[in-house]
Amino acid sequence: MAQDKRLLDRVHDVMRLKHYSLRTERTYTGWIRRYVLFHKMQSPDDLADGERKLERFLTHLAVDEDVAPATQNQAMNAIVFLYRDVLKTPLGEGINAIRAKRRPKLPVVLTPTEVLHLLDHIRGVPLLIAKMLYGSGLRIIEATRLRVGDLDFGLHQVTVRSGKGNKDRWTVLPESLEEELKRHIARVRVMHTQDLAAGNGAVHLPHRLAKKYPNADRQWRWQYLFPAEGLSQDPRTGRTGRHHVRPDTVQQAVRRAAARAGIEKRVTCHALRHSFATHLLANGADIRVIQEMLGHDDLNTTMIYTHVLRDWGQGAKSPLDSPPSMGGKGT
Repeated sequence: MAQDKRLLDRVHDVMRLKHYSLRTERTYTGWIRRYVLFHKMQSPDDLADGERKLERFLTHLAVDEDVAPATQNQAMNAIVFLYRDVLKTPLGEGINAIRAKRRPKLPVVLTPTEVLHLLDHIRGVPLLIAKMLYGSGLRIIEATRLRVGDLDFGLHQVTVRSGKGNKDRWTVLPESLEEELKRHIARVRVMHTQDLAAGNGAVHLPHRLAKKYPNADRQWRWQYLFPAEGLSQDPRTGRTGRHHVRPDTVQQAVRRAAARAGIEKRVTCHALRHSFATHLLANGADIRVIQEMLGHDDLNTTMIYTHVLRDWGQGAKSPLDSPPSMGGKGT
């Protein structure tokens, strides 16, 4: 599309004006680019009749590419944003596309022994983050975005800020991990002090915090708990600072550790979060407390872990292991 670059520039401008995260900005522009290429658009006029074009695009994703429902919804949100906020021509309500089918499947959950074997094969900062995923039930992006001030050692709590759905919540901080975290924080503080001395030390803050506390970006409590090894330039502001560690660094470490540990399951960082919930439930924790710590809106989402326990045979014995008494003569 001859106007593609200018269109995406407009998308970037609007998203930054509305203070969308850089991650969302990249995701939305990726979907908008795919939408333009799918329809072979050559000029702004080709964006007309958005409802029908969006229907065809979403149907293509569901039928031809067999994407997950969440992926299809993400694509739809990006294109709706394009028309509503960038082009100022909101789409109608009647988008009649074939919807991707939600395939019910149980999450991958590790046994406690498998978790220990997995952690035995991870080293360094990825190990500490993996322990937080399992010990606190965090998503990988939530763990890497933690700030120093999000840990409360007195209450043994972790505050998750702007989690999924842009909501704050709390979860448990493993007491067995606290001394290791304190040693890690001491090393991070030395790094931050050196950054400040070199004229750096500023960290990205969400817009509402940056506006309310204009000098907070260099304060200790707002620094990332798991900072990157090197400095980088913020693509939005051009300022040099220290971002958080990349999530894929941890994801790769977990995958390699699973292979070395000989675990045949499809092990991801999210499997550690699933294991957190399932093991808590097996130990008798209230499912509504687990729901709050995971940040689920709907209790039915959390209930999936009861199905995992059922598959594990909790509360049921195979008749091969425990033959029933017939209470009389057989027939």
